[in-house]
This record gives sequence, structure tokens and C-alpha cells, in this order.
Amino acid sequence: MLSDVTSPQDLDDRFRDRLTALGAADERRDPGEPVTDDAALTGAQVLDLFDAQAVSRQLDLAARWLRSFGEGFYTIGSAGHEGNAAVAAALRPTDPALLHYRSGAFYCVRAAQATASGADSPATAAEAAPEPRDPAAASVAEAAPEPRDPAATGDAETPPDPPAGEDNDTAGPVASALAPGYADAARDVLRGMVASSREPIAGGRHKVFGRADLAVVPTTSTIASHLPRAVGMGLAVERLRRLDTSGRRTGDGQLPGGGGASPAPWPADAIVVCSFGDASVNHASATAAFNTAGWYDHTGLRIPVLFVCEDNGLGISVRSPKGWVQTMLRSRPGIRYFAADGGDVVGTYAVAAEAAAWVRRHRRPAVLHLSTVRLMGHAGADAETAYRGTAEIEADLDRDPVAATAATLVRAGVASGADLLARYDRIGWEVRRVAEEVLDEPKLTTPAEVVTPLAPRRPARVARAVADAASRASGPGAAARTEAFGGKPPELSGPLTLAQSINAALADAMLDHPRMAVFGEDVAAKGGVYGVTKGLRDRFGPARVFDTLLDETSILGLGLGAGLAGMLPVPEIQYLAYLHNAEDQLRGEAASMQFFSSGAFRNPMVVRVAGLAYQEGFGGHFHNDNSVAVLRDVPGLLIAVPARPDDAAAMLRTCLASAAVDGSVCVFLEPIALYHTRDLYAEGDNQWLAEYPEPGAWTGGHVPVGRARVYGVGSAEDLTIVTFGNGVRMSLRAAATLAEEGVGTRVVDLRWLAPLPVADLVREAAATGRVLVVDETRRSGGVGEGVIAALVDGGYVGAARRVAGVDSFVPLGPAARQVLVSEDAITQGARTLLAR
Repeated sequence: MLSDVTSPQDLDDRFRDRLTALGAADERRDPGEPVTDDAALTGAQVLDLFDAQAVSRQLDLAARWLRSFGEGFYTIGSAGHEGNAAVAAALRPTDPALLHYRSGAFYCVRAAQATASGADSPATAAEAAPEPRDPAAASVAEAAPEPRDPAATGDAETPPDPPAGEDNDTAGPVASALAPGYADAARDVLRGMVASSREPIAGGRHKVFGRADLAVVPTTSTIASHLPRAVGMGLAVERLRRLDTSGRRTGDGQLPGGGGASPAPWPADAIVVCSFGDASVNHASATAAFNTAGWYDHTGLRIPVLFVCEDNGLGISVRSPKGWVQTMLRSRPGIRYFAADGGDVVGTYAVAAEAAAWVRRHRRPAVLHLSTVRLMGHAGADAETAYRGTAEIEADLDRDPVAATAATLVRAGVASGADLLARYDRIGWEVRRVAEEVLDEPKLTTPAEVVTPLAPRRPARVARAVADAASRASGPGAAARTEAFGGKPPELSGPLTLAQSINAALADAMLDHPRMAVFGEDVAAKGGVYGVTKGLRDRFGPARVFDTLLDETSILGLGLGAGLAGMLPVPEIQYLAYLHNAEDQLRGEAASMQFFSSGAFRNPMVVRVAGLAYQEGFGGHFHNDNSVAVLRDVPGLLIAVPARPDDAAAMLRTCLASAAVDGSVCVFLEPIALYHTRDLYAEGDNQWLAEYPEPGAWTGGHVPVGRARVYGVGSAEDLTIVTFGNGVRMSLRAAATLAEEGVGTRVVDLRWLAPLPVADLVREAAATGRVLVVDETRRSGGVGEGVIAALVDGGYVGAARRVAGVDSFVPLGPAARQVLVSEDAITQGARTLLAR
């Protein structure tokens, strides 16, 4: 009788009864023969897939056991989804995979494939765990069934010999019941469950399926957020494949040019596989990914992605309406539809192999709709009977895919039910043994250990990358540079505006980074709505400068996938307000990649965002957005805000170098109102223009991450104004007014909002003892809050005051002046502070 929770004991007992009832095979057959006359799989191959499924099932049971005494921290399992083992078998181990969190059997097969192909095993004798602890000390309230000792199983027939070529011996603490690849996979997953710092991908930061040598990219439990990245990976894989076959490589296999020119991480004919659950198809991120894949396919661009929807009919407790998922997936234009019964490992393999071959041959997207069941509930103590009837749960238990694979093997004469039960028990015994071993492995115990891979910063290497780019631009690349700029490099064009300086820096970077791509809404043919990317497509071609569809989630997803594939993407978000539609692509995907992969994977990217307020004659809160709190809250994200043309070029070079060297995810926030500004104090003074530096001056003008710029007005001894963006120009004008009153001012341009230039900030504040923070963002959640906190934490004890935007959206027209910082407000704030 079922309890409120389909317990591990329920599932295990039912499985045992099913295998016992299978009895003996009618006639023993050669495991090297197909399991049926028309099957593509031999008996040995199906037996191998049974092992992968059994390992996955035993890992689920071990997860519940570990949780029962507080040592397991993740219990979302794969039970019922083990048919994805056949999907993995139909793919190559070099096909990059972004996996659903119920992909245990897939991961086991991928590990075995890599082992068979000669990939290094991550398990070493040095990692041998201490003696297993006594499981008898654990609570048994929710424990998984105790694995049966195979030596004590008296009624089982002798298991068949392993298939030809299968080696059941493995080094280290894992014994012979697990083949080497499965042993590695089991240890990986169990380490993730107990948050061991020895876990090979996330290092104890999360339980994920991932390993660089398996081409498995870690994804967390965020629903569907990895699908836009998969599309970007597919686009990048295909573009790099075409580059590889175009003959544009140097003799050592490298691409010509400078930074970011390393070989592609996957073979030229690789395809991307991305799995997810049926409930995820309704998420905006999934819709964006399907739409983008179909949109590009419609335009003739190739994206070799195989989406795999594992459909168990439930999103925790919410049912997918009958037929909805199939109807939705079938209706997606540009995406080929395939379907299989995930309970039939032979049939699933056949359809998965057909789908993978189609994607590989045509370089076009497809979706494999895999029918599955969910066993043991969503996770942990999920009381299924609160939303499912007993008959429905029983029916799903009867569709157990591992039992179905066992039945296939018995019908094929490969093994008896008793053989397979003994095999299952031996696997369970070894999985439990490994689980006991990993319990005492070290955990992350200090903040430094936790954050080390989050956002590595190597400023000396970044500076060297800038210097190397300068050397190439003035040396071997000088002729190409002159030609690209039409015979007149930007340093010979006279003083430039902010927009022109960014344009020139982008062009120089495109020359130096052969895999750099600039893309976004209207950036190519139009050259951007403000002309910042004007002429780039004509110089570098539509493969490197291209327009995207109007969807910010997809734009960032393309960047994420391209960076992971080895490109240096520079996507543009047309307005800051538009970023909020897609912020999770930065928070949940981009910034977390190095963190959850211990630096094994990275997605370098420089996101150009036109933003902030003060546009005259055009606005409203969607074009005059002054909110950056959502960006400053993302751990590890680098945020640059150039105010002047000379800073803009140098800071953009720093961001690109940081992306190439450290894998940084950078947001380059460009003040729209300053794009075409020419004057500072009076009309025609041209003091907001700047000369573009020649390459020989790039090193001397390098702007390190987290360093401010200080302007002295008058004696610069009375007041320190701390600001950024539009506030720099307004503060300099206000400082000029104060100078006429005998007040000397230091204007500190932060330039970097994350990380803040704390050392510069504290030093310049202490120099005058009076600090006015001019913050064009909002008073609540604005940059000024962080500046004041940094001053306090840095020991500043002088006077401080803020001038900030009102907590309001920016209205249209002249009314905007009522909620934004003004020069008069800055001047008055300074006078008030000086009068204290």
C-alpha cells in the first residue's frame, strides 16, 4: 500500500517484484546479437544501458538515505527518467550537453563513453575516502532500502559474463560491480549530494551534472534559463565550424590575430544537446529559445541544437494539460519534431539516433519529445497523494523504465530476472559504499573557498593583454588597421565624441580578436539607434556584426553560448530598461558559470547597454532608465560606466581584455545623453571631446578595473564630489560655479560601479573631509548607498551628504527634471555641506 510519499522502499520493493516475476530467459542468446531482429542495439549494449539506469536509480535511493540523517542536501532524482540513458548513447561524448536535473542515467552513459574513448578519469588514489561510517547510526525514518549483499543472495543465477570489451574492474575505492565510467559518475553525483569540495565541477557549491572532460556544461535548477544559452552555443559551433573549414587558420592551428583565438572546444561537426522538463516549455526563457532557433532557421542560418523535452506530465504538482506539450513542440516553426517512449530503451535509442543524425547532417534544430514518468515525487518529502490519486501513482510505477529494460533483456535471452536483480544489488551495494566514503570528504569552510572561482581578477595579465594588443596594432597589424579605417585611423581624425570613441575602440578590438562578434537590435545595417556601431558591418562583415531579433533574453543567450564556445561576444542591449526583461540571463546563467564550474567553464562577454537618463526631447521611463540596482546585486559582475570619450576607449579595452583573460562578464553602461556631447562649460568649447590615442599610447592610458578618475577644480581642498556617468559633467560644471565662490573641489568619477574603486574613494574623501555623493540613480537602491557604505567601512569619519534621483520612474518631457539630479541641486548640496 502506498504511503503519502512514494518512498524509496516502495519503489525498490516494486522493482524487485517486477524482476523476480520476469523469471528465466527462454533461451540464452549471444549478447552480441541485436535484442530484436530490427533493433539497432545488441544485448550487450542494452545490458550496459541497464547498468547506467541501475546506477542512476541507486543514486536516487542513496540521496534519500543521505537526507534521512542530514548529510544529503539535494534529493531531486531521476527515477522514471532513466530512458535518457539511450539519448546519451545516441550522441557522441564530444557533443556539448546542458542537462535537465533528472539526467542521472544520461550522465552515467556520458562518463562511460568518455572512459571508453580514453578520457582521463577524475578518480585517483589520492582521493580515496576514509573508512565508511556505520550506516546503522543513521535514522531510518526516510532511509532508502538497505542494499542487498549480493554474496548473500542465494536464489540468483550466476550473472552473465560482461559484454565483450567491458571491463568491470576499476581502480580506487570503487569495486568491480561498477565499470570505470559508471564508478566515476556515481562518485561525482554523490559528492554533489553531500556538498563535498572534491566534487569535480561545482566543488561543493551545488549539486549539478557537469564535467569539462565530458563536455557536460553545468546547469542549476533555474527553470529553462539554459535554453537560450544552448541556442547561442549552436550558433557559435556552426560559425566556428565554417571558420575552421574556410582555411583561415595559421600553421599552428590558431586563428590569426590576438586575444581569444584559441581552438574551438568541440569538434567541427558537434551538435548541442539541451534537456529540460515538460513544465519548462511554458517558461518565457524556453519560448525565447525556441523562437530564436526557429527565427534563425527561417533566415537560413544554421543552429545544430537537439532539444530534449523529458515529459512526465508534471511541474511539481501542476499538470501539463493532456496533449499540450506535444502540440506546442510540434507547432514550433523551424524545429524538427521527434517523439519516443522513454520507457522503451531500444525505441528511444532508435529515435534519438535518428534525431541526432538529422541535426548533425542538416545543422538545424530539432526537439526530441521523450515520454517519461516521475517516480518518488518531485523531491524530498513531496506528498504526491495531495495532488495525485493512488491509481495514477500505481500506473506510473508500472511504467518503471528500468524494469522495462530488464524485461527487454529477458525477452532477448540475454539474462534472467534473477541475473539482473543480482546485478542491480551489486550496483546498489557499491553505490551505498561510495556514498559512505564521500560523507567525510571536506566541505567548503571559508568565504574565500566559496567565492574563489566566482570572478577571478588578474589585473597584471589584463594590463599585459592591453599592451600586447597595442603592440599588434602598431606592428604586424598596422597595415590591416589602416585599411580597415579607410586609410585614416581614428587618432588622425581629430577629437571624438563618446559615441565615436566607442565605435573606434570596437573596430580596433574586432581587428585584434578574430572571434569577437558585435550583435543586437539594429546594430548592423543601421549602425545602432545612436550610430555607435555605424560602419562596423561594412568593415567586418555580417558574420561578425549582425542584427538579432527583438528579444533581450535571446540576445544575452546568444552571447552566453558564444562565449562558452570560444568566441568573444559583445551583445548590445538597446536601452537599459530593456535589460530588466532578461536580467536572469546575467544573474542565473552568465555570472554563475565560473562559480558553479570551479572555473572549468566560462562565458566571457561584454554587454554594451545604452542607458541612464537626461535625454533631451525623447524619453519616458523606457528610454530614460536610471536603475542599475539589479546589476550591482549580481555577484562577480563587472560594471563600467564611461563618462568621457578618452575613458570610454580605454575602459572598453580593459573590459574586453578582462573577458578574454579572466572570463569576466562585463556590462559596459554607456550614458546616452553624453554620446554626442561636445561641450563642457560653454557652447563651442569642445571640452567634452577627446583625441583617440594611437596604439603606442594604449598601455600608458590603461584604466584598470576598479580605479577612479579624479579632477581638481580650484584648490581642490574643500570638497570631494563622488559621482559617475552624467553626474561627472554636471559636477564639473557645478564645481566651476563653486570655484567662483572660492571653493576648491575634487570631482571623483567612479568609472566602475562594480567593483567600486574603494581605495580611491576613501583617499579622496579623507583629503577634504567633506563628501557630496552625486547619484543620478534613485535614492533607494541607488549607487549612492553603496558609496556611503564603502566610506563607512573604509573608516571615513568626515561629513557626507547625498544628492540623488527621486524614487520614481522617469516621466516624459520636462517633467523628468523634477525627479533627476540637476546642477543646481549639486551646487546647493555642496553649499549646505560646506556650511555645516
